[in-house]
Amino acid sequence: MSIKRSQTTDRQRKSDGSGRQSERKPRTDARRNRERILEVAKQAFSQHGASASLDEIAKGAGVGPGTLYRHFPTREDLLEAVYRTEVEKLAAAERKFAETMRPIDALRAWMLLFVDYIAAKQIIAPVLNALVGDPKRVFEASYSHIWEAIRALVRRAIRSGDIRRDLDPIDFLRALIGVANVATSPDWQQSARRLVDILITGARQTK
Repeated sequence: MSIKRSQTTDRQRKSDGSGRQSERKPRTDARRNRERILEVAKQAFSQHGASASLDEIAKGAGVGPGTLYRHFPTREDLLEAVYRTEVEKLAAAERKFAETMRPIDALRAWMLLFVDYIAAKQIIAPVLNALVGDPKRVFEASYSHIWEAIRALVRRAIRSGDIRRDLDPIDFLRALIGVANVATSPDWQQSARRLVDILITGARQTK
């Protein structure tokens, strides 16, 4: 009897284990599909504007249109998700850069990433303003993440002696946001990247 019970228990464990594994795989696949869709959507929106074909986005992500619509039932859902993902990347990048780079290099790398964020916002914001009932909830929620990230990076660079102590994080943020207000020419991103280097050079501690 004890042997039979042991064999039964082993079969149950195998069954339970395979069940958990089979449940885990669809969740993993779904997450990867979502990530691919968001990445392809960002590229498509950047190249073709917010009216880019959703069917082409699905094709580029290697999924069917039905999979895309299960994740993002409407165009505005996809636009908002792309925008929120960019903000999350900024927040995560601050922590990663702070751990792996010198303070001044971390600040520069994050500001360059912020230029990409501006590009996404330039395309997405007008559409969300038109389609979403309360677009402010999207943008206001992201501002605190951005502010905390650049404040941490600037303070770290000040403590290390890389940049002047009289600088305020808001100075950098205003300069970068100012770029967004004139982001109309085809080469504005290149100009914005040059501006980042100008800001870093001007911020350095004089000896």
